[in-house]
Amino acid sequence: MATTRTHNVEEGDRPSKRARVSNEKETPAPISLAGVSESNAEEDEEFDEVPNTMEEVKASDLYLDTINRAVLDFDFEKVCSVSTSNINTYGCLVCGKYFQGRGRKSYAYAHSIHDDHHVFIHLETTKVYVLPDGYPVSDPSLEDISFLSYDLASKPYLPGYVGLNNIKRNDHMNVVIHALLHVAPLRDYLLLSNFHGKEPELLKRFAGLAKKVWNPRLFKSQVSPHEFLQEVNRASAGKFSLEQQGDPVEFLGWLLNHLHKDMGGSKKKNSSIIFSTFQGELRVETQQVLVRPDSGENEKPRFDIARDIKSVISPFLFLAVDLPPPPLFQDSVEKNIVPQVSIQSVLSKYDGRTTQESSGQLRRYKCQRLPPYIISHFKRFTKNIFVEEKNPTIVTFPLRGLDFKDYVDLTSQSSSLYDLVANVTHESVAGTTRDKENTIWKVHLRAGEGEHEKWYTIQDLIVEETRKEMIFLGESILQIWEKRPEPTSS
Repeated sequence: MATTRTHNVEEGDRPSKRARVSNEKETPAPISLAGVSESNAEEDEEFDEVPNTMEEVKASDLYLDTINRAVLDFDFEKVCSVSTSNINTYGCLVCGKYFQGRGRKSYAYAHSIHDDHHVFIHLETTKVYVLPDGYPVSDPSLEDISFLSYDLASKPYLPGYVGLNNIKRNDHMNVVIHALLHVAPLRDYLLLSNFHGKEPELLKRFAGLAKKVWNPRLFKSQVSPHEFLQEVNRASAGKFSLEQQGDPVEFLGWLLNHLHKDMGGSKKKNSSIIFSTFQGELRVETQQVLVRPDSGENEKPRFDIARDIKSVISPFLFLAVDLPPPPLFQDSVEKNIVPQVSIQSVLSKYDGRTTQESSGQLRRYKCQRLPPYIISHFKRFTKNIFVEEKNPTIVTFPLRGLDFKDYVDLTSQSSSLYDLVANVTHESVAGTTRDKENTIWKVHLRAGEGEHEKWYTIQDLIVEETRKEMIFLGESILQIWEKRPEPTSS
């Protein structure tokens, strides 16, 4: 444990001001600790310059031995622990608390005197200062803190495949965050972003979270989404909170639309990275149900080509997939058998021939344009008068090479092969009713290509490599499929 320097807080006994470090041009960190509104006033109060004749300060004289890296955590919302303001916030590198300002009347200044903690980092610029004297510090030993650059527990980790802290009941949001941050166009947009305070707060915080998840030099081998989810709670007016279990499908839909709006998107195609990545087009044909007198009892209604058929082209971000109802009764031999279907059989909803009846109308669907990334949602929960029921049917699917050619008009689509990127699964206690209190959400993520391909299962802070054949055994809720690139002609 580092020894803390002590001194009398009386004005006369305060150590004399030390010379500023000569090299004040610091290399900015490539990944900012930002997540708060940038303040034009970086410092609250200017400090008197010290004559250059004084000797340059050595690292041993800068209180650097009092820094306690074990208590540092930069994942929480960047607000002052006293004023709760997010403007001009500093982190104490001795105790890990956040304080506003560093001028003589600031909370950080008072903390440095009353608690004898002297080393502070500006959470926006990552510049380090010694208080109450107020001079900046430039020392190579601080690079790990400025860059959030090493794992305190010495655990190996793969950038992008790190655990997200489940603060209370936010695991349904954690799996969505992971799935979206492995979609290459969106991930790259966020990692390359350089926001300066004008963009909406949710977008800035999501970009900050992306930079932490994909940082190759993390301060620790997990990330807390606290700062981002606090803004989600505010932006959604409490609909998605840390304290209440929710539905990842609802959260994903809300987040995509909110990010699209924050990025300046409109109703036009490709007006944001969200639309250009996930939006496709669907042809929906409808016709009123007409019961013919000569139809049999068990004959299903079908489209009548002699009558008008209404056809509408509609954009989509999700492809909702219906699961066949599980058998109501099973004999003693089959009672433990879980029903299974192939993904091709449930995607037949979009083949342009299969009809569905609802509210006195027949409908059939076919994709007109497939996006670069397809989000499929398996409708596993249905509500009746008494309870919300869960369909336990397992969907089998290939990890690579799923062909959508039967579900799209190929006259406008050159390639239809897709590979799985992310798979979100639901686990709960045995039974057919939905139990939100005992629900576990997991996400499977692909890493690498070809012979180096691996799959990881992430559940909150637990990150484990998993065998490929185990992935489809879970109750899939959401999947993200990536379109294969066009083959290059020789």
